[in-house]
Amino acid sequence: MADTGDPNAALEMRAADSDRERVAEQLREAAGHGRLTMDELEERLERAYSAKTYAELEPLTRDLPAAGTTPPLPAPVGSTAATPLIGGTPTKRRWSIAIMSGSDRRGRWVVPARYNAFSFWGGVVLDLRQATFAERETVIRANAIMAGIDIIAPEGVDLRVEGFGLMGGYDDATADNVEPPPPGAPIVRVVGIAFWAGVTGRRKAAKALEEKQRGELAS
Repeated sequence: MADTGDPNAALEMRAADSDRERVAEQLREAAGHGRLTMDELEERLERAYSAKTYAELEPLTRDLPAAGTTPPLPAPVGSTAATPLIGGTPTKRRWSIAIMSGSDRRGRWVVPARYNAFSFWGGVVLDLRQATFAERETVIRANAIMAGIDIIAPEGVDLRVEGFGLMGGYDDATADNVEPPPPGAPIVRVVGIAFWAGVTGRRKAAKALEEKQRGELAS
C-alpha cells in the first residue's frame, strides 16, 4: 500500500465488526460510570453499529477516557495532596451498622463504589475527609430508623444528598461559605430513607487543613 503522506488517511479505512464492538463496549462502560446518559448511549451506539470507517467511529469516544481507565482529577480546593482522590483497591468492608449502638468510620480508607450504612436507635458517622474513592461516583445507601447518620465529605467532593425523610430529616448541612467542588470532582450520592430519624451530609475542609486552621486560631 502506497504512503499518501496524509495523516488522516488511516481514518478513512473501513472498520471491522470488532472495531465497532470495541467502541460500543467503551460507550457502555462510560454510561455505567455516569459519563453518558441513556439517550446519549443509545444515539452513539446506533452511530457506532452503522459506522463504515474509522473516521465515523473516532468522534464517538473522543470525549471519553479509554476503557478501564480513570482520568486524573485536579486536587481539591485547599488541598496540597499530591495523590488523587480516585484510585486504589476498595476496602473489603462495605457497610456500617449501628443497632442501639454507635459506629464510626474515619481515617484513611478506600471507599467502594457502593457502601451501605444502617442505624436503628443508634448513630453512624462516616468521615470521608481522609478517604479516597475507588470510582469517580460513589453511592452511599444510608437508612436510619429512630437514629442518626452523619456523612462528612471534604470540600473537593461533589456531595449530593438525595434521600427521603419520613417524619425525619434527610439534609445537606454544608455551610454556605464552603467552596464549591472543582470540575470533575468525585461524586458522592447519599440515598435512602430516614424514618423518625436524621441523615445529614455535609462538606467540610479536609481534616489536615481543618486541624491546621484550628491550631492557628489557638496560637
